Amino acid sequence: MSIAVAIVDDHEAIRLGFAGACAQRGLHLVASAASVEELIPQLETKPQVIVLDLSLADGSEPATNVKTLIEHGSEVVIFSIADRKSQVRAALGAGAATLITKSQQMDELFAAISLVADGTIVNTTETIAAIDSDQDFKVKLTERELEVVRLYASGMSLKQVAFELKVSNSTAKEHIDRVRDKYSDVGRPVRGKSELLIRLIEDDQYPGELL
Repeated sequence: MSIAVAIVDDHEAIRLGFAGACAQRGLHLVASAASVEELIPQLETKPQVIVLDLSLADGSEPATNVKTLIEHGSEVVIFSIADRKSQVRAALGAGAATLITKSQQMDELFAAISLVADGTIVNTTETIAAIDSDQDFKVKLTERELEVVRLYASGMSLKQVAFELKVSNSTAKEHIDRVRDKYSDVGRPVRGKSELLIRLIEDDQYPGELL
């Protein structure tokens, strides 16, 4: 099934180039606009992924744009020059799935679109750098939460984690759910065990002996 996509970029050449690339790769481009405000009325079909530039001519805020598009049921991939780190952090904090810079190859953009459409939060060197440079993205976990999620992320089942730590299944689950909530609160959602492992590695919270 073809991935339904849309693009918001105030440069017509970018929009036309993206449309051509979608046609070549078999993606279904449902809408294209210079602003989020212009895009929304066009969305008769909900796109799975919306490609969004950070700096738009209408002066809109990146975080507001990301939140608006997510509220309409789409994932957001930032496609931008990304010369302002504050805008990158704001967009990621608002829930954007990843950042692909316009200096990267078009294949990298479409690879990210495919992964995001499949439910994966993609971390590029640019997103990791933005996270590393902003302490607001860091998640503070208790020692007990770390014990639970490290074991869980290493491949153990919930029941195995509970047995190892001599706690109930419900207690182990509460710790894992709390960790997921903490990551969601800073705009770094966790949608599965593999993404939980990625988050721990990003934050240097996953000891090498467990790898």
